Amino acid sequence: MGTGTLALRTFFARIWSYLGKNRRTAIPVAALATLGLVVAVAASWGITSSPRTTETQLTSSVTECHDMVTISVAGRNDTPVSGTTAMLVDANGNELPAALSGDHKSEWLDPVVNAGSNAVGSDSNAAIYIAYPANLNSEEAAVTAGVDNTKRVMREIASVCPNTKFSIVGYSEGSDVVRRVAMQVGNQNAGADGKYDIVDPDKVLGVVILADPGRKAGDGTFIGAQDPNHPDNFDTNYGGKGAGGQGALPDTGGDFGKLNGKIASFCSDGDLTCSAPQNISLLQLAINVGRQINVDALQNDGLTPATGQDVAVKLGSIALNAFQYIGSNPNWMKSDETFLSVLLKVSAPGYKPGATTAAPVAAADNIATNDMSPLAYLPQKVFNEIVGLIVTNTNTIPVILSDPYQQTLGPDHTGHHFDYWKDADQSNGKPLTSAEYAAAWLTHLAQQAQKGEPVTTTAKPEPADLAAAYKAAKPETGVTTANVTTTPSSTTTTSKTSGTTTTAPTTPGSTTTAPTTTAPTTTVPTTVAPTTTDPAAAAAPTTTVPTTVAPTTVAPTTTVAPTTTPPVTTTISGH
Repeated sequence: MGTGTLALRTFFARIWSYLGKNRRTAIPVAALATLGLVVAVAASWGITSSPRTTETQLTSSVTECHDMVTISVAGRNDTPVSGTTAMLVDANGNELPAALSGDHKSEWLDPVVNAGSNAVGSDSNAAIYIAYPANLNSEEAAVTAGVDNTKRVMREIASVCPNTKFSIVGYSEGSDVVRRVAMQVGNQNAGADGKYDIVDPDKVLGVVILADPGRKAGDGTFIGAQDPNHPDNFDTNYGGKGAGGQGALPDTGGDFGKLNGKIASFCSDGDLTCSAPQNISLLQLAINVGRQINVDALQNDGLTPATGQDVAVKLGSIALNAFQYIGSNPNWMKSDETFLSVLLKVSAPGYKPGATTAAPVAAADNIATNDMSPLAYLPQKVFNEIVGLIVTNTNTIPVILSDPYQQTLGPDHTGHHFDYWKDADQSNGKPLTSAEYAAAWLTHLAQQAQKGEPVTTTAKPEPADLAAAYKAAKPETGVTTANVTTTPSSTTTTSKTSGTTTTAPTTPGSTTTAPTTTAPTTTVPTTVAPTTTDPAAAAAPTTTVPTTVAPTTVAPTTTVAPTTTPPVTTTISGH
């Protein structure tokens, strides 16, 4: 991550140097300059893991049914790899894009998704990791592949194990995958035969989304729940406060349909992927571009002829779509729609030319008469453009000044994207971290599935069950938030069908002590803006900005002990 960070800072330096020498072109160039921020937002999905070198021979089949299966989608570079990981196979022995937890290890999600198996046993509960590109060569393409692979694996399991229940967990880039899958599952309608295209929504007991980029402004943690303090099927309060702002990818948001009340969308204030203020339209434009270009290359190599061409081609395509959109709306000059808002529409990855309706036409008495030549509206149009640019970007500069990259991805896991494993606050009624709470909930669901009991809104876990879940969610014994002690170990994979095992080589452990890091306080100026007409948003600081007044945005002082996580070959406690 260090090399990427250095390249990113060099990229920022070049952009700001250019803007300093070309102030007259600062505004149009700003859209390109903010692509640097896209790298920061994209990098927050860039939780990398060590390369997989384990040689495995055994496979597991979906015909090995369980009471509950936890479908897990981890972040960037943290995914099973065919050829080096024992992959799941379907009923006919064909390889699926998935692997059992244990065959694949995730330093981030293992403590969450394995908690249920630790409580009820692996015969009753299984965690399965979805394989997908998990890169940023094209974030949108990677997520789309992740969604398709997740639905395929769930279909295969449900087809041979009709009584199996599901939970779904996603983090970082995987959280985008999980949100989209959950929305599709929850909004399905049964066919004439009573069957569902993916799985029956009633079979999905819970969904955990850590760092949800599709959050809407005002969304709480438990979306659609009867009590905002906990999901409908787990009567234990979370205790954490909802984050301000909204997700960096608002166009991916939506309703969860039949899964409402069974969603836990955890977001930490300051994590740019899920907590962003409104009125940063230039940043949102840059993010839309970044989702469709090779951000991996941009982060690693900086602005080179190759990466520059990639950006230029995408910007040219967006500009062409914008002009086609305007050309297809003969009354566009009479409307109040700005060119920037058009760019935001056509830059969305899912935009299809001709799919967007024309902008509403302004009232005739606002600008003379509707029979006038389009050029007669030019002065008003230019005025609208200037005002719109200012109003919809009142928080752009404060966001950039708050050093968003460090805020989200600080060194040694001090950024807010890692808060979910260290955000307990006992003194304020939050005894568990977000990861621990998710593990406790999934453990409870696994126990109910094992008993074959319906999950009710009044169900409470036993104290012993909670204690077991908390222990499962903790890192290996000897690990604290400031020190990591890892001992050499080996990973043993057992096939239920063959009864044989293979032992995979592991990396010798090491001891790392990270000093406590205190991030400096950054205070940004107060910005007051008129009513916004554009709800565009993107990666940003931690406070929710009202639509009429953008208050002072302060990048919070963070004093945390960096969390160092054992390498992927480390055996998690109880795993």
